[in-house]
Amino acid sequence: MNNKEIKETHAWQLYEKGRNFLRMKNVYTDTDRNYRMYNGNQWGNAKLGDVEPVQKNFIKPIVKYKVGVVHDNLYSIVFSSQNFEDKKFREYGEKICEMLNRKAANIWEKDKMDFKGRRATKDAAINDEGIIYATWDKATDSPLNEIIKKNDIYYGNENDDNIQAQPYILIRKRIPLVTAVEMAIAEGVSNEKIELIVGDNDTFEESGENSKDEIDDMVTLITKMWKENGTVHFSMSTRLVDIKVNKDSGLTYYPVAHIVWEELEGSARGEGEVRYLIPNQIEVNKTEMRRVLTVKYQAYPQKVVNIEKIVNPNSINQMGGTIKIKGGQSVDDVKKYVNTLPPAQMSPDVRLLQEDLIQVTRDLAGAGDIATGTVNPEQASGKAILAVQNASQSPMTEQKESFKNLIEDLAKIWLDMIITYSSKGIVLEYEKVDEETGKTTIIPEKVHQDALKKIRASVKVDITPKSAYDKFAQEISIENMFKNGMFNIEKLQELKVYVDLLEDDSVMPKQKLEKAIKLMEREQLKIATMQQQAQLMQQRTNMFFNQDSEAQAGVINNILNQQTTE
Repeated sequence: MNNKEIKETHAWQLYEKGRNFLRMKNVYTDTDRNYRMYNGNQWGNAKLGDVEPVQKNFIKPIVKYKVGVVHDNLYSIVFSSQNFEDKKFREYGEKICEMLNRKAANIWEKDKMDFKGRRATKDAAINDEGIIYATWDKATDSPLNEIIKKNDIYYGNENDDNIQAQPYILIRKRIPLVTAVEMAIAEGVSNEKIELIVGDNDTFEESGENSKDEIDDMVTLITKMWKENGTVHFSMSTRLVDIKVNKDSGLTYYPVAHIVWEELEGSARGEGEVRYLIPNQIEVNKTEMRRVLTVKYQAYPQKVVNIEKIVNPNSINQMGGTIKIKGGQSVDDVKKYVNTLPPAQMSPDVRLLQEDLIQVTRDLAGAGDIATGTVNPEQASGKAILAVQNASQSPMTEQKESFKNLIEDLAKIWLDMIITYSSKGIVLEYEKVDEETGKTTIIPEKVHQDALKKIRASVKVDITPKSAYDKFAQEISIENMFKNGMFNIEKLQELKVYVDLLEDDSVMPKQKLEKAIKLMEREQLKIATMQQQAQLMQQRTNMFFNQDSEAQAGVINNILNQQTTE
């Protein structure tokens, strides 16, 4: 191939533009530093000689506490139909939404979204932004969700945190060279171009210091996504070769959702928790090191020895060793040759400064003792503990809302994928309850793409608190409801009103109460059916006795004839 024909792909040129911008913003060096400080490698490459790099890592507890606060709830995706015009379709549309809710719950469970959601939140707390990238798995007819790092995504507009408003998105991924070649062959790329797919050591942008070292030959693959005529198009390229060119995915949403820890004006990446804790952490570690050195060199008695008067000076450091004196002096004169210096006293201000730095930093970060709810559970009720915790965790509302938005964005992406990739229909499931036995059976049903589009589904995320004290308070509240007879059939209407008035993130388990209402309604329906059947039998009995003897005999003969036939 002529050298003039070899040039960088368009996606790679955009990638170079994006990473130059991130280099200018020190994103790559900040990323490595943030994770290093969080993980505890806080002295880095500092040359300390024979001194151990002691430290007091308060960054990790702060991050862990705050991430734990965000994930102190259970989240569930709820789809609802917005097609109010077609009354005939309305009932079927609601059934489809129930099946979609079940599908979303299965995706959440099978793809370990609790774990991935926590990972994304943790990435945001440490390094500003947590990102989930969804792809479609044809084998299971379900989306697969992948955590990608902040370093591996590049936005066309780095000043806007609205993913769906981006002019284009680039995703960078290191893949084995063999995999890239196989992809190119499958896409029909010419042999001349395949020869240009070569391994590289372009690892500076990798997130984390350990990721800079690789075993096999790897190559950087750039996936570019952009919107054209209302759908998302994509391409895949290495530096010199386009492997996939302008493929129409059919999706209307970029399959990318992110959570920023805190909004930063004019930035698509937001602001994390760790960056501005680092200066205080470094000063605390330096103070701790000074204290250690002071103790090591001055806090213990030090020996002063006149070597010229001692025959065997090494014995001075031996436990129970014999000291031999030169010149035949009196043993009483040994104190003239061997003595000790008293230990130096260290000002208590050093310790107070260090402790104050740690405590004030934790308090200002909203993760001090008061914020973490240091209440003795033996001396306070569950509701009192919850009141303290909820009040102290109110500054975390923004992060909780950000995670909720992440789930809503993912749910929209999942639904978009389900609709787009179900041109031949998709099999969903619903529950069917036997009215007589109460047994629940899972029934599969094929739903066509037109019906999925017709429901015009909206997304809502239900939230249920799940901490230990939340569960305790829920159990006590439900127990009190039982004692007050709120689960009697006669009070069903009151219970419905009560549940409707509950907030989605109420301490009371709203979803469980809604399930209880459905069970009560089923029981109510069974009782009504039995009463109706009993009334019908009573009416037939009364009609039988009101007839004359010949008519009664005819009825009896008909019954006997039916039994004989059966």
